[in-house]
Amino acid sequence: MAFELSAEHESFRAVVRDFASAEIAPHAERWDRDHHFPVDVVRAMGELGVFGLTAPEEYGGSGGDLTSLCVAIEEIGRVDQSLGITLEAAVGLGINPILTYGDDHQKQRWLPDLVAGRALAGFGLTEPGSGSDAGATSTRAVLDGDEWVIDGSKQFITNSGTEITSCVTVTARTGEGTAQRPEVSTIIVPSGTPGFTVEPAYNKLGWHASDTHPLTFSGARVPADHLLGTRGQGFAQFLATLDDGRIAIAALAVGCIQAMLDASVTYANERTAFGVPIGSKQGVAFQVADIQVMAEAARLLTYKAAALRDAGAPRDAVKKAAAIAKLYATESAVTATRIATQVHGGYGFMEEYPVARFYRDAKILEIGEGTSEIQRMLIARGLGLPVE
Repeated sequence: MAFELSAEHESFRAVVRDFASAEIAPHAERWDRDHHFPVDVVRAMGELGVFGLTAPEEYGGSGGDLTSLCVAIEEIGRVDQSLGITLEAAVGLGINPILTYGDDHQKQRWLPDLVAGRALAGFGLTEPGSGSDAGATSTRAVLDGDEWVIDGSKQFITNSGTEITSCVTVTARTGEGTAQRPEVSTIIVPSGTPGFTVEPAYNKLGWHASDTHPLTFSGARVPADHLLGTRGQGFAQFLATLDDGRIAIAALAVGCIQAMLDASVTYANERTAFGVPIGSKQGVAFQVADIQVMAEAARLLTYKAAALRDAGAPRDAVKKAAAIAKLYATESAVTATRIATQVHGGYGFMEEYPVARFYRDAKILEIGEGTSEIQRMLIARGLGLPVE
């Protein structure tokens, strides 16, 4: 049995590919070199409708599915991983928590601009002492009258410091809970809130055109009605958010693998050695063939997971499929960039060739939204193993 995307999804893919080829690809190397976040292109992506793919029409979205979002992320990530992650985080971590857990007032306030690409939102989960162990959150929020007072810090937060960032949803301890798990809630913090500081951007190995900052909260006050969803349900909220996000990250990895396949095929046909194209040599051809296998397998795993999510499959089934897709696609992306760099030889080490940029960009795919180790743990648990 073959799995194929619908004609509508493939038609949409062509639209996004045309946009990415015309508006992103010609500038990606310069944005990467200059560490430039292209706000004008992000707004153009909003006009294309990619930020609103999973949002209902009442907020300006198209009421589409996760599969459509994965298609868009794959095609944009195929030319620029930085803008691919900008889209993934904007929807998966910025829009979806508000869309899923927000009340009517919160949705009406934040979603129209986020869906239109006029604004971006971040999701503050990771902390200096809390990464994979998200339950070790130390940021605290205390209810003082009709306001939450937030103190703490977050790190590695995407889309948190752009000129169009409107808010960041943060996880914080709002009570003691139990010895095994503290009470964690999520709270929307508007940009510009006194006591909320966006620290200078990181100097990253890759994703140079993506916006990433540490955040500091020192007595930051927000109204009590900025609590997102039910108090104490923050842990469950971000676990569900990450399930969808892992599928989307897998799609970004698929775009990376496909880019490496395209670049390697082109180079292996054009570059000659000993009077013949290097692609005629088995040592090169077999490596390029391996990238093709990874692209096909990663794409099938990713869109299978997205299809399960879109069909409303049980959460455990989606969680396992998401972990499998994320693990295989991201580790394959790292391998594919290494192979593509080797195929390009010395030129692969030069920044003028996209493979160098993709090589730098790929590694974080194995870390963000759950490390490879976390994915293996989730898969093992899905098999019934008592792994801790």
